[in-house]
Amino acid sequence: MDHAEVLLIGGRAGVGKTTVGWEVSARLREAQVAHAVIDGDFMGAIHPAPPGDPHRAGITERNLAAVWGNYAALGHRRLVYTNTVSVLDEAAPMFRRAMGDGVRLVRVLLTATDETAERRLAGRELGSELEHETRSSARKARLLEERAPEGVVRVVTDGRSVIDIAAELVTVTGWADSGAGGAPATG
Repeated sequence: MDHAEVLLIGGRAGVGKTTVGWEVSARLREAQVAHAVIDGDFMGAIHPAPPGDPHRAGITERNLAAVWGNYAALGHRRLVYTNTVSVLDEAAPMFRRAMGDGVRLVRVLLTATDETAERRLAGRELGSELEHETRSSARKARLLEERAPEGVVRVVTDGRSVIDIAAELVTVTGWADSGAGGAPATG
């Protein structure tokens, strides 16, 4: 495989993106499929935002390009990337610039009801951010529903195990079907 492929896992806060991403990684490891994992939330996690970059898109792209460059130098061609809005059309150019024009984007939008997301957030947010995260999650769910492009695979997470959801995502990528293809170079 000479081009990069990225599984973009998007969705509102509390939908299970990070947990599912790590379970996808576990399933790919089990199938001996070479890959890397990046939690996109960490690519722009600085405060305050850089001057001229209020949404941190520039620093996120630079960090993604740097980290992916390191993985690609080791021979990796597949990436599991989690981030709320990564599945939207406006994110695609960032991945093409950071990973190469030929990158294949596999976009999956995880969904959950308000009740499910609120319950998960209440179990996760142990500090002062619960109320903010709950409001933001509902707002992002509406935004994603309105703006996710055609072709984005929607996967409901309510009442499902992370193992089941991850298996569905691995199937969507087709990566396990190709075996260990894309394995990094050795030596």
